Amino acid sequence: MPKMKTHSGAKKRFKITGTGKITRRSSNLNHILEKKSPSRKRRLKGDFVLSPGDSAKVRRQLGL
Repeated sequence: MPKMKTHSGAKKRFKITGTGKITRRSSNLNHILEKKSPSRKRRLKGDFVLSPGDSAKVRRQLGL
């Protein structure tokens, strides 16, 4: 059986919480921020928990 390798891009982008949930950063908060309203930028801040379907795919990429 071939050796299982961790997806290096997924390793950089996703974090696992203490309870086992997988979190991600929100998109659209990297550049072109002048034309986005303050409330929109506040809403995009922070980490978000992945949906169950996406979580299964990311778990496989991370080798969990």
